[in-house]
Amino acid sequence: MGREPDRVTITFEPIGKKAACRPREDLLTIAIRSGVGIRSECGGKGTCGKCLIITSTPDRLGGVTEAERKLIPAARLRSGWRLACQSRATGDTTVSIPEESRVGERRVLTRGVERDLKVEPAVQKVYLEMPKPSLEDLAPDAERLLAHIPDRLRGRGLEIDPTVLKTLPSLLRSSDWKVTVTIWNDREVTMVEAGDTTRGMYGVAVDIGTSKIIAYLANLRTGELLATTYIENPQIAHGEDVITRISYTMKDARNLEELQSLAAGGINEVIAEACAQADLRPNQICEMTVVGNTAMHHIFLGIDPKHISLAPYTPVLKRPLNVKTREYKVGISPGGAIHVLPTIAGFVGSDNVGDILATNIHRSRETCLLLDIGTNTEVTLGNRTDMLSCSCASGPAFEGAHIRHGMKAVTGAIERVRIDPQSFEVSYQTVDRAKPLGICGSAMVDIMAEMLRASLLDRSGRIRAEAPTPRIREEDGTLSFVVAWRKETTTASDITVTQKDIRELQLAKAAIHTGCAILMKRKDVSERDVAKVFIAGAFGNYIDPANAVTIGLVPDIPPKKIRFVGNAAGSGALMALLSKTKRREALRVSRQVRYLELAADPDFQSEFTSALYLPHRDPKRFPSQTITAQP
Repeated sequence: MGREPDRVTITFEPIGKKAACRPREDLLTIAIRSGVGIRSECGGKGTCGKCLIITSTPDRLGGVTEAERKLIPAARLRSGWRLACQSRATGDTTVSIPEESRVGERRVLTRGVERDLKVEPAVQKVYLEMPKPSLEDLAPDAERLLAHIPDRLRGRGLEIDPTVLKTLPSLLRSSDWKVTVTIWNDREVTMVEAGDTTRGMYGVAVDIGTSKIIAYLANLRTGELLATTYIENPQIAHGEDVITRISYTMKDARNLEELQSLAAGGINEVIAEACAQADLRPNQICEMTVVGNTAMHHIFLGIDPKHISLAPYTPVLKRPLNVKTREYKVGISPGGAIHVLPTIAGFVGSDNVGDILATNIHRSRETCLLLDIGTNTEVTLGNRTDMLSCSCASGPAFEGAHIRHGMKAVTGAIERVRIDPQSFEVSYQTVDRAKPLGICGSAMVDIMAEMLRASLLDRSGRIRAEAPTPRIREEDGTLSFVVAWRKETTTASDITVTQKDIRELQLAKAAIHTGCAILMKRKDVSERDVAKVFIAGAFGNYIDPANAVTIGLVPDIPPKKIRFVGNAAGSGALMALLSKTKRREALRVSRQVRYLELAADPDFQSEFTSALYLPHRDPKRFPSQTITAQP
């Protein structure tokens, strides 16, 4: 045998990207390092089957693994299909990334609810004109600056951020001692600028989501929203869910630092883009607020998140935190502050505090139900007198993971589906009206509800093989339903929903329904007592409310009571940026919300088992639903 080469070259098509690597390095790692967009919901564990590649030289990618035999149909394996995370380069080769595995332009919902509020930011600007020093007036520069700040702002005593001191001497002299001072929280000078810049006072609110990072750039004087930008969270290379990322930090102490750096880099990227849109410089931003689930919160702060994933799932802290931008590699004003909103529990983070602020349920007389649907779904039930919250491990099915043809809401994703109950013909709508590429979460809810109405599913979720339609067939030993025929699709392959896909969605919807049901039971609240249902999150905004009720994703509450509130977490972060009052409210919310650990509840297992049925094991729980499928 010949000697193994020291370096090999991988060419990724169709973009023609060449990447050099060490022999036997996996292709997913190579692709990520080279900036090649390839899907991977499991972070390279070989469990999601999304990082598909096609090769004509399989002998240069190592042997087929057990994971590949499990996740790739035999016909595809024979045709050179592999998983990038399982393929290890032993020689120069070219691989093609099929359309279904490419990272496309994702549709992201950045806006949430908007509420009127009094603009009262934590920062303020003051213009100063000072006399120059002389032999008769030898006051040091910093003391001279502080002495000329109005008494109303010096009552509590003022400090100057050390970064300001570094440039203060030259700035004061080059500006002829006419400067604008930025004061944070009535206790610290965080920025000094030449001339009168009091009209330009800017802040940014950031929502660090598991899948995306969103920035809201605002004028802190007027409250005007100047720009909203987002990117995919760059941590996604290390897994789509928080548990995978926490596990990554546990492998090596340096991995936490890497994830923190990726978060900071992503934040800087969205801030830079927002500033470009508003014709500003990032260093003009005085302050930042941050929300995120508890894992993202800890990782951003460089706090070990390990114990969030271990019973009893305790976070390191839940109180709000004020930190300096320079300590966390965030590129706004070097002396600027970051206000991190408080969390509630290990799996209910500051993003849920933002949800509550934005929906105002903490001030409502009526009983409200709030769901922020995602890989981890937070559920809150209550009003101004009492709120109870829990976290549901709803899994990544709504994001397309573990669904054979599942995908995020990118161009070509089927997002709406209707099935004729007589002919069983399917009509659908795709993102950007493109040819079908796969199925996103909102369409999966439609498909389950429509198949149930058309008696193509029974109430246990079983696909009925006896249904008189060629769309139901057996493939790879399991039943499936054809949503789009191959002649209609981009991939020239049928897009189907399998029995396993149905089971994945049942697990997800049962987890959410169980959370709602147990909170209602513990608060002695019935469906008719709930005045409003708020559904937050990008996925939630696109689902059909009637179909969500039909499959039991939410309790049997009239769809007219359901309100979609978009990225409410981001709205809450923006409110806290603009208003000190809202920050105080956020702290009260964090203290007021009672947390319930679902897995420890005595009714969890029975409720979850019943919720697996469509819409529920007990028909009395859904009296308004007319289901034609056979029991």
